[in-house]
Amino acid sequence: MSDTVEIIFDLRGLKCPLPVLRSRKKLAALKAGDILTIETTDPLAVIDIAHMCNEDGHNLLETTAVDKGHRFRILKGG
Repeated sequence: MSDTVEIIFDLRGLKCPLPVLRSRKKLAALKAGDILTIETTDPLAVIDIAHMCNEDGHNLLETTAVDKGHRFRILKGG
C-alpha cells in the first residue's frame, strides 16, 4: 500500500500570479512523491506553472488543455 497522496486543486478563475502562489503553498504542505493536480483558467499558467516546477525542483508530469483552461499534474520533488 502506497502513502502517496494525489490532490486536485481548483484554481479556476484566478489570474497571475495567484495560481503559482497558491500552488507553491499547497506543494509546501505535501511530502516528496505526492502529486498535485491543478486546474486553471489563467492562460499564463502554462508558462508560470512550468517555470515554478523548474525553479522549485518539482516534476511537471502532464499539461493538458481542458475546456477554458489547463490541467497540470505535478510530482512534488524532495
